[in-house]
Amino acid sequence: MAVEGSAGEGDRDLPGEWSSALGLLQDDLRRRDAAVRTRRAYAVDLGQFARWAHARGRMPAEVDVRDVRRYVAGLSEAGAAPASTARKLAAVRGLFSSQREHGLIAGNPADLVATPRQPSRLPRVLKASEVAQLLESVPADTLLELRDRALFELAYACGLRAEELVSLGLNDVDWDGEQLRVEGKGRKTRYVPVGELAMAALRDYREPREREWRSHAGQEAGGPLFLSKSGRRLSTSDVRRRLRKWTGRAGIAGGASPHTLRHSFATHLLDGGADLRSIQELLGHASVSTTQVYTRVESARLKSAYARSHPRA
Repeated sequence: MAVEGSAGEGDRDLPGEWSSALGLLQDDLRRRDAAVRTRRAYAVDLGQFARWAHARGRMPAEVDVRDVRRYVAGLSEAGAAPASTARKLAAVRGLFSSQREHGLIAGNPADLVATPRQPSRLPRVLKASEVAQLLESVPADTLLELRDRALFELAYACGLRAEELVSLGLNDVDWDGEQLRVEGKGRKTRYVPVGELAMAALRDYREPREREWRSHAGQEAGGPLFLSKSGRRLSTSDVRRRLRKWTGRAGIAGGASPHTLRHSFATHLLDGGADLRSIQELLGHASVSTTQVYTRVESARLKSAYARSHPRA
């Protein structure tokens, strides 16, 4: 299955029936405009499932609900985290949904398998003072420092995912309207306002960044918004690595990830009186139920303050 986003290597030891099934799903995902990263994740997870089923003599049309349950149970017994098991089961459901839609099987055997329960964890959130401490600790003397200041000011100002940050182009910034065009999950586009401090950081970075882009690429202004030292587009691992550096220097206990800044953005909006629907749109959540986790963060914070402060708590 030599397709973009496929696992590639491990498919060579699979019989034609499994290779065809995986290839058909990849075609379906491409038609739905699924992101390359999503297609790659499906290919890796389903390559593992296909090899497991093939080792037990099961072809795609022969897999039943008991097989899927055994596979899920085996993942758990091997120590896979509930979130990983749930992701792999979702991929298996997607595979057999594709087979059913193409008339190759009558029903989806994975539909009757329950998703493992996952522990409820509240997202880590920084205090507003900690965010300010982090952002103000980034100097503005070199191009890389200007880039990092703009990068993390924007992450917090707009609540962006790491993937959304590195996908931004210079032309996605509306410099006059002070807003950002963001392509989120499922290739859904949203427009997010940018605060004054983040816009100022972006403007400080813009001119030296354009000079750097032209020197590396021989092009006029354009291309990725955030560049590495060598002039390539930043990766999400670059963003995490640079954030670890600055949180360490700022002395932020427990550190922070790009998603910590996203969670802090949403929680601070809620603290400030923003309604859930508006926060949902700003975050690019498909459902408001996903956004409701931030009401639990606020509730947990209030309970903690009550327990610390009330004489009869």
